[in-house]
Formats: sequence, C-alpha cells, structure tokens
Amino acid sequence: MPPAVGLVALALPVPAGLGPGGMRYFALFVAVIAGLIVEPIPAAAVAFVGMAMAAAARLVVPDAEGSLKWALSGFANGTVWLVFAAFAFALGYEKTGLGRRIALALVARLGARTLGLGYAVMLADVALAPFTPSNTARSAGAIFPVIRNVPPLYGSLPGPTARRLGGYVLWVAFAATAVTSSMFITALAPNLLAVGMVEKATGHRITMADWIRGFLPMALVLLGTLPWLVYKLYPPEVAGGREVPDWAAGELERMGPVTRDERRMGGLGVLTVLLWVFGGALIDPTTVALVAISLMLILRLVSWDDVAGNRAAWSTLVLLAALVALADGLGRVGFIAWFAQGSARALTGLHPLAVMAGLVASFFLVHYLFASITAHATAVLPVVLAAGMAVPGMPVRPFAMLCCYALGLMGVLTPYATGPAPVYFGSGYISRRAFWSLGLVFGLFFLAVLLGIGLPWLVTWFP
Repeated sequence: MPPAVGLVALALPVPAGLGPGGMRYFALFVAVIAGLIVEPIPAAAVAFVGMAMAAAARLVVPDAEGSLKWALSGFANGTVWLVFAAFAFALGYEKTGLGRRIALALVARLGARTLGLGYAVMLADVALAPFTPSNTARSAGAIFPVIRNVPPLYGSLPGPTARRLGGYVLWVAFAATAVTSSMFITALAPNLLAVGMVEKATGHRITMADWIRGFLPMALVLLGTLPWLVYKLYPPEVAGGREVPDWAAGELERMGPVTRDERRMGGLGVLTVLLWVFGGALIDPTTVALVAISLMLILRLVSWDDVAGNRAAWSTLVLLAALVALADGLGRVGFIAWFAQGSARALTGLHPLAVMAGLVASFFLVHYLFASITAHATAVLPVVLAAGMAVPGMPVRPFAMLCCYALGLMGVLTPYATGPAPVYFGSGYISRRAFWSLGLVFGLFFLAVLLGIGLPWLVTWFP
C-alpha cells in the first residue's frame, strides 16, 4: 500500500510553483507517512528506508557526499538524543522499582473513594510523566499493570460487570495520559520532535520552562476536572471502599522500605528536572540528560547491558533521526514555501486569531486519520506551521505552542490514536461504542480547553 500511495502522488500533475524535484520528494514523503500509518514493517524501519532511498536518489541534495550528510543529519540532532536519554530514565524507574512505589503510594492514600482513586491514578501518571518520553511505557507499561489489579477487588471484570468499577478507572488512566503527554516536553517523544521542527521553521525556541508555563493554566483545569468529569459522564457503580487502599498498602509493605537505589534515582530525577527548568542558560538540556545517564551507570542504577538492550529506545532514536531529516527535506525541496504561499492566498482577509483557532482545530481532529502521533507530527506539523506563518499578523510563537500541546491531547480520540490506546481498548473494560463515544467527548473537551484557555493565555504571555 505505501508504495502505491507514493506512485499515485507521483502521477499527479506538478503544481505550479513547486517543480518536478519537489513533487518527486513529496511522493516519497507521502509513501513514508503511509508506511508509518499502516506499518507493514516497524515504524523505525519505514523511516530508515525512506531516508536511505531519498539519499540514494539524491532527491534533496544533488551530490553524493552532501546527500549522505543530509540523510545522517538527524543523528546529530540534540532533541533526538534527549528522547533516547529519557527512555533510559524510564528504565531506571523500572529497574529500581521507584515508579511502582510512587503509583502504589498514591493509590494507598487516595483510593478509599472511587473518585479519589481516579485522582490517584491520574497523579501517578503526572509523577512519572517528566521522566518517561513514551506514554506507552508510562501508561501501558507502568500504570496499567498496577491498576488492572484494582477492579477485580470489587467484583468488576471484563464483560457484564465492567462498569462496576473497571470502566471508570481505566478510562481515567487512558485520558489522563493524554493530558500528561502534553504537560512536559519529555512526556511524549513527538513533543521533542515538534519543538525541533518549530525552531527550524519559525526560529522560536520553546524551552522546558516555556513549555511548562505555557501549559500551566490548561493543566490546572484538566487535572482538576478530568476524574470528576469521567465520574459524571461514565459513572462507576461502586462509590468507594477500603479494598483498594488496603491492597496498595499491602503491596507497598511487601516492597519493604525505600531502597538506596530508589533514593538515588529519585534524587537524580529531581536534580535533572531542576536543571532542565532553571539551568538552560548554563547547560544544554540534552547534555544534562546525558550526564544523568552517566551517573545512573556509575551508580549502577542501570547497567550498560540494560541500555544497550533497550530496543524501544534505539528504535525511537532511529525513527526520530530519520524523520528529522525527512521533515527537513520538505523545506529544502521547496514544498513548505510553496504550500505557505498558497495558504497565504487562501486565508487572506481572515483575522489571524480565527485562522489560528481553525488551523489548530484541524490539526487536532485530522488525527482520526493517524495511528501514530509521531507520523502525524512529521506529516502535518510542518505544513500547518507554514500555513499559519503565511498569515499577516499571526502570533507565531503562541500558534506553534498550541500545535505542540495538541499532540498529546489528541491521543484520546480513538482506540488507535496513541500507543497505550490498544492496551486499554483491549482490556475488555470499555466497550467499542463507549471508547469511540468517550474519545469524541473528551477530545472535544480537550480541544475546547486548548483554544478557550490556552489560546488567550499564550497570546497574552508569549507574544
């Protein structure tokens, strides 16, 4: 299918102002995006093949040496290595047991009532999000294995009794990871990819401190209302009980006292976040992450074999490096400039804020067509940014930040929208109809918060 999509694009008439070379590269790019959506081979392999074919055909740079340097340029991108480093952090939390302890402690303290349990599940995700660039690893790998033990304590099992408790708890966990994925740059790998794209396309650098301050009012609303809103729209049949906190307390007791490795991992995590937020003028965030990995190795919180054997981390590194180069190619062959000029003509006369809201909403809702946020960011973000920048008077920095924040939030839309979605959908606690319905309702809620609160906040404070 992906090659056929590319051939169809190649057979289309070359638009005026683009040129045959740009059209050939666009056809290859479309084929890569189609491959990332259907994944006939792993996503990293799809991107790698596309990068290699573009380099071999010299579609971006005409000479052989320059073409090779372009293809490998993504591996010199600091953002790509920051993603890899964050995977190592997730491994440290798993190996030391600190991630599980945090989740259990929150459930033990807040789980006496079902609504409190919802907030506990959400806060567990918040606690892990800054250090886990894969929401699949965080939510499906760390949160889900803990909370799936909770519903059976109340006689809630997949099937007729799913709504007793399990449906509520699992939907809160799934929706919460969409929110936390947008709270921190390092909470979702495509966030880091998007920040790099924004800086290259607009010249605006979004720091970690900028990201957190920009999302703060939206985070307060979303975190404050999410479990309550699920409780009202998809209510459980059980209001509360002592079984859940007692079970969590028992699991914590079996874990024993906090170990030396857990304390070291926690301290290292806090120090890293502080340097990310406040130390930008002194040390690059990627350098901070690489030093933190070095300390994890020196302190034997993880071993080199652990790092070398982390297939997800290395696959993500190859995937993002290849996509960074491929996205850069769109600009080099003139496609972005051509699209921006066409968009400017089409959007002439509209108020810049109206254009901003419309483009962000379109960027968000088109995710129904994607099964990968990374693929979505790579294919659509450069084009949307170009369209927005072409509008006279557009507040580019707020616009770019809204697009970046949309990436995590859009993961709530469908059973395939993001990595953890198939895990929660396949649990049996949320029916197909309920999953699609809740995805639409909460997707529109997230979008309303993004535009109703985020847009005026960012326009005011991030001109």
